[in-house]
Amino acid sequence: MTMKIAGSVFAGLLMMGGSVSAAVLELDAAALAADPQETIQEALIDVSPGDTIILPAGTFALTDGLSLDIDGVTLRGQGPDATILSFKGQESGGEGLLVTSDKIVLESFAVEDVKGDAIKANGSDEITFRDIRVEWTNGPDENNGAYGLYPVSSTHVLIDNCVAIGASDAGIYVGQSQHIIVRNSRAEYNVAGIEIENSYYADVHDNVATHNTGGILIFDLPGLPQQGGHSVRVFNNKSVTNDTPNFAPEGNIVGQTPMGTGIMVMANRDVELFGNEIDDNATTAILIVAYPDDTEDELYQPFPAGISVHSNKIGRNGFAPDNEIGELIAEIVGTPIPDIVWDGRLPWMQTFFGVDENKGIYIGENESTDGEPVSFVDADVTFWFAARWLHGIDRDLPDHAGEPADLEAVQLSQETAS
Repeated sequence: MTMKIAGSVFAGLLMMGGSVSAAVLELDAAALAADPQETIQEALIDVSPGDTIILPAGTFALTDGLSLDIDGVTLRGQGPDATILSFKGQESGGEGLLVTSDKIVLESFAVEDVKGDAIKANGSDEITFRDIRVEWTNGPDENNGAYGLYPVSSTHVLIDNCVAIGASDAGIYVGQSQHIIVRNSRAEYNVAGIEIENSYYADVHDNVATHNTGGILIFDLPGLPQQGGHSVRVFNNKSVTNDTPNFAPEGNIVGQTPMGTGIMVMANRDVELFGNEIDDNATTAILIVAYPDDTEDELYQPFPAGISVHSNKIGRNGFAPDNEIGELIAEIVGTPIPDIVWDGRLPWMQTFFGVDENKGIYIGENESTDGEPVSFVDADVTFWFAARWLHGIDRDLPDHAGEPADLEAVQLSQETAS
């Protein structure tokens, strides 16, 4: 049953035969035109669990952030190019839309020009973003909001068929979360196109990351409540022509990402990169590194471990290394920079006594698409003077043959529930 809501406040339940039934609640276009801020926010306050709120086509100018804290709600527009929530005139609020409830579906609308983060979900279980566009329409700018789609401290996260453009940190970001799927989406003109940070059990597949500074980033950082990121599969993506100069505000860790990085893994364990197309990235196709800075977090593990790279299609990369990281690698190994770069840093015990089982960097067969063999280098950043003058630079792929145990596909409760 459908209710058309003419005003800004509505009763969110339908009574049928003495029982409560979920309602489909259509917001009235005239009420939205008169006062979109109050109409949408009151709808999000008065909605009942299980209800669906329908936004009509149109561009709706908002001056404050929106929030949703009722479980089991679907918020649906008419398509990401038809229903547009514009925050260009935003006067207050740290997000465009903040979700703090469970079993939420956001679909078929756009959020533009937010002062802060476009859509943030904090502490949500079963949060779905489907057919959503988030964009800063003025293009890359350090004054843009940091994150586009931004679920954090959440579980069972699905991002499907979404678009993120212009974020000054990450267009599609999932942080400190568990059980994650990011698929069929597109990220462009962000600093980081897609970023999985301090998270467990993630599948990132069938996405396109292009014209970002870095295409796909798998990071783990110190000093956060959840760390030790692990069990991430990145597969069947295209990370191509990531050529936007880094425009992150000063001090952001993502501000260290070299322009033209296809896929970057930092300080994670048990990560599998396979089936990806990586081409036309100026610094390198794949960069695997330890966390670069000192930290007082005694529990933090800064070194990547159990990283498997195989079955990717790798084209021309590494032709113009960017920033201090790219220049340091070029100084050590020369240019063009190899397709797959590991900084060579290990825990001290493994440096001297060998790498623990399934904790190494494993390079399998990868296909070249530019006529040159796929190349690899252990840059040995810790001891690079010794590496250069005593035994040369390790470029030997067979030294890293094999791969750790296969990771299982991620299952989400919202997709497996009967």
